[in-house]
Amino acid sequence: MAMLEVKDLEVFYGVIQAIKGVSFEVNEGEIIALIGANGAGKTTILHTITGLITPKKGHVIFEGKDITKTPAHKIVKMGMAHVPEGRRVFSQLTVYQNLKMGAYTRSDKNEIEESLGKVYKRFPRLEERKNQVAGTLSGGEQQMLAMGRALMSNPRIIVMDEPSMGLSPILVNEIFDIIQSVSASGTTVLLVEQNAKKALGIADRAYVLETGKIVQEGRTTDLMDDESIKKAYLGE
Repeated sequence: MAMLEVKDLEVFYGVIQAIKGVSFEVNEGEIIALIGANGAGKTTILHTITGLITPKKGHVIFEGKDITKTPAHKIVKMGMAHVPEGRRVFSQLTVYQNLKMGAYTRSDKNEIEESLGKVYKRFPRLEERKNQVAGTLSGGEQQMLAMGRALMSNPRIIVMDEPSMGLSPILVNEIFDIIQSVSASGTTVLLVEQNAKKALGIADRAYVLETGKIVQEGRTTDLMDDESIKKAYLGE
């Protein structure tokens, strides 16, 4: 059984259909990439999976439970965390306060402190800046904070939306190294990413989205050899 199953998802914004019968699955331990052009519907799918949007039709199944109409905060408590597009850190709060906000569904103080230690170990820069107001961090540091905040909920699956957006090439490499280390430590990853080359380089499988539909899927090694993928997404 897949850890996450999306079945026949249809999402509308008013009369406009953004998602047109999308189905895919994520198995435990995988990194799955969802790639596509701007406006393809990638962010809408993530918002639907994490309870921020209710679909008109279809189902989202997480670890065997139908979570289609479950509120977002309950989905976090069930073990799914969302790193949103544009980081969305709490800009007036300190780094430390942002991280503590990530653990708001948890109650065991010792376990929260243990998670905080793990986040600081993975992101030493966040520990150095723990008392700094988040809005004054660089773009790369804010991305690390958004990822660290999501990890504070101790998720079994982490959903990431455009983690490399607006970052320098060096920081992009660093963020992708971190995503791989998060996966290696046992957290399943669903990744939406415009940088298709980097996403396909670390993912196990990928789904290609065009105007609200999945048009191709497969193992990333096969997709990277596909001429149409090379032309459309890899600049080759």
